[in-house]
Amino acid sequence: MVPWGGVTCCLSAAALYLLGRSSGKDAEVLKSVTRVNQLKDLAHLLEAANKVLPFVVTISGRVSSDTPINCEYSGLRGVIVEETAEQHFLKHNDAGSWIQDSALMLSMCKEVPWYLDDGSARVYVVGARGAAGLVLTVGSEVFEESGRSLVRGTLDYLQGLKMLGVKRIERVLPTGTPLTVVGEAIKDDIGTVRIQRPLKGPFYVSHKTIDQLIANLGKWARWYKYASMGFAAFGFYLIAKQAFQYIMERRRHWEMKKRVLDAAAKRTTSDTEGPNDKAETGVNGTRKDGKMPDICVICLEQEYNSVFVPCGHMCCCVTCSSHLTSCPLCRSRIGQVVKTFRH
Repeated sequence: MVPWGGVTCCLSAAALYLLGRSSGKDAEVLKSVTRVNQLKDLAHLLEAANKVLPFVVTISGRVSSDTPINCEYSGLRGVIVEETAEQHFLKHNDAGSWIQDSALMLSMCKEVPWYLDDGSARVYVVGARGAAGLVLTVGSEVFEESGRSLVRGTLDYLQGLKMLGVKRIERVLPTGTPLTVVGEAIKDDIGTVRIQRPLKGPFYVSHKTIDQLIANLGKWARWYKYASMGFAAFGFYLIAKQAFQYIMERRRHWEMKKRVLDAAAKRTTSDTEGPNDKAETGVNGTRKDGKMPDICVICLEQEYNSVFVPCGHMCCCVTCSSHLTSCPLCRSRIGQVVKTFRH
């Protein structure tokens, strides 16, 4: 039997190890990126490093835009706005009770061209929604209750639903937010400096500083490493435990088989040594005619005299049969034990 519990733990350990290795690798890469203290220096660095592609840097500044978005519900001004609307309701399940559930009705996102500004220059950020570490601020969260009309309520009840209302959430990246961006810096034909996702390398847009990002990735790498070691140890324990049980079970069967053969050889020897019943014996003292002694395979003392129903096997005495639930030969469940009588 395959120890699926142990195998699952070992596979989980391998997955955690890979995650920890990836986090540790990202932390080492972030340590090697070029740090730009002032945005006005980035243009000069690009000219000096024009032969190095991609040129991955980390910059910091405050979010700004020439055309910010005015949020409808929160009143904030932002450069990225996500709006979601969820319909909340009670539904009638098969058990006859009402449980709360929700369904997404609307999900939309708006983004305008924006840049980081530190007072010395500006650098445009492209594709920030696909970057790691970006967390939008919850600007507004409103719950609008559904109307209580009789007709609507009746129709919903017949369908097994009770409408509660609509929850609207507005998430925004406000202007003036301090951010740290790690990505590839480029300059277009008109001299505009942009930072975007590199073909190979990290791309982060985060409220944390570069040192905090490195420390956080290192912490997760260590956590994944320790978790991987724990899962691996537990998985090997489960596999070793199942293997030990299998070996002991096979050993028990082998010892029982040996006891039966020894008892058969002993009885055959005693029968052949009798004055009125002489027969030739073969290897291991068993009879050449192949007959086995009629003894119980459990106690090896009494003769077997019980038939198991429905499998029909007869290998135990009545005393031992009373303690069994399955046949020792075929492992099928015992429905009835029938005692036999010898003439």
